[in-house]
Amino acid sequence: MDVPKRIILNTFGSFGDIHPYMAMALELQRRGHVPVIATMEGYREKIEGVGLEFAPVRPDIPQPKEQGSELVEKIMEPKTGPRFLTEKLIFPAVRESYADLLQAVEGAHLLVTHPAAPAGPLVARKTGIPWVSTVLAPLSFFSPYDPPVPPYWQWTRKLSLLGPGVMGFFLNVMKNTYKARAITEFRDELGLSNTGNPMFEGQHSPTLVLALFSEVFGKRQPDWPPQTEITGFCFYDGNHNVEIPIEFKHFLDNGAPPIVFTLGSSAVWVARDFYEESIRAAKRLGRRAVLLIGDERNLPRALPEGIIALDYMPYQTLLPRACAVVHHGGVGTTSHALLAGVPTLIVPFAFDQSDNAEHARKVGTSRTLYRDKYLAPRVADELQELLKRPSYARRAMEVSQRLKQENGPARAADLIEQVLSGTRNRTEEAVYATGN
Repeated sequence: MDVPKRIILNTFGSFGDIHPYMAMALELQRRGHVPVIATMEGYREKIEGVGLEFAPVRPDIPQPKEQGSELVEKIMEPKTGPRFLTEKLIFPAVRESYADLLQAVEGAHLLVTHPAAPAGPLVARKTGIPWVSTVLAPLSFFSPYDPPVPPYWQWTRKLSLLGPGVMGFFLNVMKNTYKARAITEFRDELGLSNTGNPMFEGQHSPTLVLALFSEVFGKRQPDWPPQTEITGFCFYDGNHNVEIPIEFKHFLDNGAPPIVFTLGSSAVWVARDFYEESIRAAKRLGRRAVLLIGDERNLPRALPEGIIALDYMPYQTLLPRACAVVHHGGVGTTSHALLAGVPTLIVPFAFDQSDNAEHARKVGTSRTLYRDKYLAPRVADELQELLKRPSYARRAMEVSQRLKQENGPARAADLIEQVLSGTRNRTEEAVYATGN
């Protein structure tokens, strides 16, 4: 586009929620626009460090490293964590979030919103600013044609055998338990009409919904909003050309490809015995291993020969060197493991992780082992299946090649520019008349 546009990207959450928006922002910046990441204050240094503008938006939840484990434990509890996060931390702060974001969008040309940042749609509808919403994983659509798998009700995937009618009824009952009253009450105060539950259909822009994942991972379903476009994953891995420490490079270059054990940027703070069991599993298999521990608090008491622990290593540097990856199923880690082209064992903790694990299983690259069964003998058995069956490695390489042909940030930027230019517009009345 000829005239640079100021674009606000409002997001909230862990690195898996921040990185895709940074990837989009960097692509928009490359095209001459002025993107601004609007999120928690704790990410300011990270965002400004890559040359992007930052705008603070409450709530300010302390980074896990700066707080005790009690809050993280509550957030990551499989059954009650999502409700605790939304009803105790996100929803009560909606007025503050709204005020901060309202200031950020002043003079901007477009707003991009995240599914867990409910002030965004309110700001868009109140100001009339052009608006694009996003989802990061298929779970956000809650489609009975692609039934979500909650972390505490894994058996629900069996209900899909009864068809989308039965599954749709079950999902509607579940959705009705999330009233989001703090959001709907504030919406009414603002004089805005009811366009649906803010947690579900109400989060979607009537103009454009970007599904920031690959069609390999989640195929379009008949009940998705018709204005949805699948972009491909928006990969951001920082400076993945970072120099590898000499001792670690020596480790990688002098032995068989290791198993990588990682818990991303959220589950790593509630690791408990994950790394100890991982060491025992690797020893049972006679395999080398790399533990990405995130913080020295997770450093195992002893590291046997052939096992190394690191706080951090960029995924795009490390994962392609692995023979298998064991991780928690966050969408960011899941996408990078798919890109790396190696089989995975997913150990879901909370939120969308069980559903992401199910999608990876369907892709044919992964197996799933739930957290309460993560004991060395079972881990070793699951990894042995991944490593001895050629179909997993073959399919992983096929998926990797497909993802390398996609460019999520570029596709997202193309679609955003269509909205900015006015070549892609749908009226709110037309979209809601369809029932989507």
